[in-house]
Amino acid sequence: MGGLALATVLAGLMLMAAGFLRLGTYIKFIPYPVTVGFTAGIAVIIFASQIKGLLGLTLDGPEPGPLLEKLPALWASLPTVDAASVVLSLATIAVIAGLRRLHPHWPGMLIAVAGAAAATWLMDLPVATIGTQFGGIPSSLPAPALPSFSLEQIGAVLPSAVAFALLGSIESLLSAVVADGMTGRRHRSNCELVAQGAANMASALFGGICVTGTIARTATNVRAGAHGPVAGILHAAFLLLFILVAAPLASFIPLASLAGVLAIVAWNMVETQAIAILMRASRGDAAVLLVTFGLTIFRDLTEAIVVGFALGSVLFISRMSKTTAIETHTPFVIEDKADKDGGVRTPYDEAAVTDRQLVVYRISGAFFFGAAASIGSVLDRISDTYGALVIDFAAVPFLDSTAANTIGGLANKAAKRGVTLVLTGTSHDMRRELFVHGIKPPLVAYERTIADAVSRIHGGNGSGGGRGKPGKGKDGEGQAAAE
Repeated sequence: MGGLALATVLAGLMLMAAGFLRLGTYIKFIPYPVTVGFTAGIAVIIFASQIKGLLGLTLDGPEPGPLLEKLPALWASLPTVDAASVVLSLATIAVIAGLRRLHPHWPGMLIAVAGAAAATWLMDLPVATIGTQFGGIPSSLPAPALPSFSLEQIGAVLPSAVAFALLGSIESLLSAVVADGMTGRRHRSNCELVAQGAANMASALFGGICVTGTIARTATNVRAGAHGPVAGILHAAFLLLFILVAAPLASFIPLASLAGVLAIVAWNMVETQAIAILMRASRGDAAVLLVTFGLTIFRDLTEAIVVGFALGSVLFISRMSKTTAIETHTPFVIEDKADKDGGVRTPYDEAAVTDRQLVVYRISGAFFFGAAASIGSVLDRISDTYGALVIDFAAVPFLDSTAANTIGGLANKAAKRGVTLVLTGTSHDMRRELFVHGIKPPLVAYERTIADAVSRIHGGNGSGGGRGKPGKGKDGEGQAAAE
């Protein structure tokens, strides 16, 4: 228990540090398939840990922790199944499920456990109880004390502490999001992490284990009429009262009944509808879900979250790169209007219609490292065949350093071949990124619109000016200011 208390304290410190550093805002960036996958994996682990209690099995030695070692040990002990334990566990599950359907506002778990304890005492059933297994529940709180620690102990429990902190923060903030949707309010994620970290440290001081907000109990609390944190405070007070007053009665609670309760909890943790939707949504989401689920069960929760997040990020990058496109600026249907505003027709100029020295390309979507290679190859081919190239960024929300480097390589290549390169529609932040990479006049020219760029190339006066610095235009976006 000393190692568990130390891991709980470390997890509390990590949660508080994450809150003070305002990292709670970034928890929401964990992909949904990852949260569904590791939650389902934890549910499987919880259920597997209760098989012994559900069936009343007697193992030859200590129950193994890893699932692949646990299942053979449980299978080998199947001949020791206890009928009374099976009946109690099934009755507990039936009562909880029945009350949830018939009277959803009743405390089904409490009623089921109390009924099982009463039946065990009245019938003197030969089953393992809290009293026979652990000696009962203390009727008083222990004095607060720090767990013993050393550098070796900290190193040993650090992976577990990280897992506690990750799971606690994700589960707690997810439950806060659920509460937001049910109440119409908005939680403070960083404050939530700081408070949860303090609660974990306080729990460890009194010999408790890690604590976190849970979606099921939060939703139940809101449905019961809770409107604020007072409901949670009262819940804790009632638990304390139960320990101080009813602790002797808890000795009669059969472990099979508690195993039935945890089996229900594990089943509720598995979001079956969400899993079905994600499996049908796309192969990428299904792969992230299954990998996270498998690693949670067979490896480690922290490893599952890290790998799942990495796969989800790669999937996001792949999808974002496909939304970025490059196209020629040629209208599908040319506007029907006279050659001049005054209606005076001018002689037909073949060169004005077939300008083979100028091409205008428009990039749409996020221009980042995932799309830089494909767009760069297209632009390189274009610069080989035209004397002037206009690239419009009006439909680009942002670009990163990889995209800027791609444009820089194109600009240097165009300069060596005598190709004029004009960038249009760039915002202030884009030009700042491009200027940092050396993409500035006279290497390239900047104009406000495509029409200004075409006018500049044909010998007219553009509105933006080529020798510009990042500045603010009249329309609110940063435009190149002429020197």
